[in-house]
Amino acid sequence: MLRKYLLSEMMEGYHFTESAVFFLVGSSAMIAVFWTVLYALIGEYRDIFRKSRLAEIIRLARVSIIGAVIIFFVLLLDDQGVKNYQLYYKTITAYFVLHFTITAVLRTWAVSSVQKLVYSGAISFNTLLVGSNALARDTYHELQRTGRHLGLKLVGFAPVGDTVDAELAAELPARGSYLRLPALIRALKIEQVVISIEPSEHRMIQQILTLLEGTPARVSILPDLYQMLLGSVKVNHLFGTPLIEIKQDLLPLWQEVTKRALDVIVSALFLVLAWPVYAFTAVMVKLSSPGPVFYSQDRIGLHAVPFRIYKFRSMYVNAEQMGPALSSDHDPRITPWGRFMRKVRLDELPQFWNVLKGDMSLVGPRPERQFFIDQIVKVAPHYRHLHRVRPGLTSLGQVKYGYAETVPQMVERLKFDILYIENMSLAMDFRVFLYTLKIIVEGRGK
Repeated sequence: MLRKYLLSEMMEGYHFTESAVFFLVGSSAMIAVFWTVLYALIGEYRDIFRKSRLAEIIRLARVSIIGAVIIFFVLLLDDQGVKNYQLYYKTITAYFVLHFTITAVLRTWAVSSVQKLVYSGAISFNTLLVGSNALARDTYHELQRTGRHLGLKLVGFAPVGDTVDAELAAELPARGSYLRLPALIRALKIEQVVISIEPSEHRMIQQILTLLEGTPARVSILPDLYQMLLGSVKVNHLFGTPLIEIKQDLLPLWQEVTKRALDVIVSALFLVLAWPVYAFTAVMVKLSSPGPVFYSQDRIGLHAVPFRIYKFRSMYVNAEQMGPALSSDHDPRITPWGRFMRKVRLDELPQFWNVLKGDMSLVGPRPERQFFIDQIVKVAPHYRHLHRVRPGLTSLGQVKYGYAETVPQMVERLKFDILYIENMSLAMDFRVFLYTLKIIVEGRGK
């Protein structure tokens, strides 16, 4: 083993052979790539202009420990015949201290340099204020006083309603109605939007957030005391104005990469290993009624992009010749075998192909047809929030609420899917998946 050989070479007086030198150079390159990938996965190279020195040091300490432990087990540890691990422990401790110290000093210097550029105005972020009453005026004055620390450069405001505060209009240009927010963000190259209307105006805030869906700008909302008491307000800078930050990245990068990797691995394995189930189901579909084995349909996925979803056919041919309709408990369009397939979710097995292609994920809100989405958004415009993630084979809405037979029921189920999005994590996906298996075993599908 090369690790053992190199350690023996070092213990014998640091006499390196050609192979040992080759191993050392290769290991050094591998370690450099390892740290680069690890820092990228934790988001170290994201949002580089808005970092805090203290938060950076804490994050670096955690990552340095994780990285040092991985290197210890992969490259250093070789317990064959070793009775005294003292040399190993000293080596890895020294490596951790050295790596953390050098990295922390360099990162602190880099963050401090960037913060000076932000404070001096050399780096700034075009900011649009949404609101036009006295509260918006006070928010403008507060941001003028504290926004320098955050690099916020207020370029105007978007009026909401018919009332515009005269003092605000005199100090800050009106850029256009809030209804034109997506166009304003593009035209003015807005990087930050601050919503400054009364927090009690829930419908207005909901409408504004819907308009901002899909735009690249960061979004913050001015909170009230009740929201502060609930713990919704996070202060990222000691001198900054307290704001509720609308999350841009729903998952840390490492979880995002892991989630997609699991989608690909699980789907590929299932498609290969479960071929007898696919073959048996296909034969039964063919015997159950005349028509094709598979059924495909347009659904709306990530970023509202349509894709083709695949299923085993569970209905009679031309079941929707009268137009799109949701299924019910005693739907006459469903074949007897189709009813069984739906109870144990066999009809959805072809969707593992959609997951493998990247149209879907294992866990995520169920994709809907545009026909029903158009009806849902009339009642609940925040449905578009679901398009921030890939739709899934199963979802929190399905396991907590079940299938919806009407548009009002779809709106009711929506709250569970939004709850999932706002609490997305690999642990949440695992729980939803386990609960789905329980439903399949009990035959409670529809």
